[in-house]
Amino acid sequence: MSGHLIRGIGQWDFVALVVNITIGAGILGLPSKLFALMGIYSLAAIICCAVLVLLLILCFAEVGSRFSGTGGPYLYTLSTLGPLTGFIAGWLLWLSRLFSFASVCNLFVDYSANIWPPVANPIWRIPLISLITLTLAGLNYRGIRPATLVNNSITVIKLLLLTGFVIVGLCYVHPANFQVVKPFNPSVLLSSVLLLVFAFSGFDVASVPAGEVIAPQRTVPRSLLIAIAMVSLLYVGIQYVCIGTLPGLSQSSKPIADSARLFIGPTGSLVITIGALITMLGTLNVLMLTSSRLLFAMAEQKQLPGRLSFINQRFHTPSVAIVVTVIVILVLTISGNFINNLTISAIIRLFTFVTTCLALPLIRLKEKDRAPFSVRGGVFIAAIAILVCLLLAVNIGREEAINAFILTLVGIVLYFLCKYTGVNKA
Repeated sequence: MSGHLIRGIGQWDFVALVVNITIGAGILGLPSKLFALMGIYSLAAIICCAVLVLLLILCFAEVGSRFSGTGGPYLYTLSTLGPLTGFIAGWLLWLSRLFSFASVCNLFVDYSANIWPPVANPIWRIPLISLITLTLAGLNYRGIRPATLVNNSITVIKLLLLTGFVIVGLCYVHPANFQVVKPFNPSVLLSSVLLLVFAFSGFDVASVPAGEVIAPQRTVPRSLLIAIAMVSLLYVGIQYVCIGTLPGLSQSSKPIADSARLFIGPTGSLVITIGALITMLGTLNVLMLTSSRLLFAMAEQKQLPGRLSFINQRFHTPSVAIVVTVIVILVLTISGNFINNLTISAIIRLFTFVTTCLALPLIRLKEKDRAPFSVRGGVFIAAIAILVCLLLAVNIGREEAINAFILTLVGIVLYFLCKYTGVNKA
């Protein structure tokens, strides 16, 4: 290793990081999917999910307040559940970040064609994907501050556009659209909350670059709570406006853009399309940051080849981990042979949630001192959160389970390969 990581992420930088990674491409189609499942009760589903996410965040906040290094959930799992379980957590999280990047980047190209049609031609697809990926890689390579400043700018623009959509849309809401068409179905509520959990996700990996956060034991817990409050209010507002302004919401593939077109006109639709591109660009930037830091953290903990933990002396970034991550991302994104994010993220997210919640009581038993951010009734909260996660896991499909199982097996083989060949000590 050479040099050291720079702590260049402040509290509001970290809030922006959490908001940016949480409000991703999923919000673009979420309102219609939710409305198709639950009608006007979709608003209640968002609130229920926000409560569940709050329980999870309280667990992440207390556990995270005990760590100051890079790795987030991977580091928590490694420290409490052992090296093999920790490696699997880090491996699956890293892969999910790569698959997400490939999925969102291809979606970015598709949306770009609405503004510049030639992009739809396969000739332009590879250059555009390469340009986006290499630009974000270069940004992350040159230091945490440039990457953070770009993230802050994108987050502000994203919030302004979506908040503007809600504020203007409230003036055009039709009360008649809130009539109950279908009765409340408790069983459907569980499916809706499962869908929403992953729309709220992002807080679980936002703590990965904690090694570059200023006073992480104080900053991470506070920022998680502030960010999720902002996201919850925004999601409720977006769903309310879409229900109140867009007839046939359940059939819309672009609910926010279609809704904006109705009360602002073609210009509104164009603005939302640009906003969608900015949203995806912000998500890609954070995915690049967190995926490379996960690889670095696993090498730093001597579970992957030590070369991956090399830190550039000039820019103080994990340069080798960034380069390796970019190469894999380019192959996955350009080839198109990637597993769709939704097919594996469910189990990976729930696995991360459960292991971090388990970490809370385990660390309390191991460490007698009080955590910098201590949650009253934390063990009870962790137990409830784990129980709800297990209930949600019942809704996981067979395809998702098989994909995650195969990837887990690959991770186990890699773990023992690194351990017994000694490459992790190189």
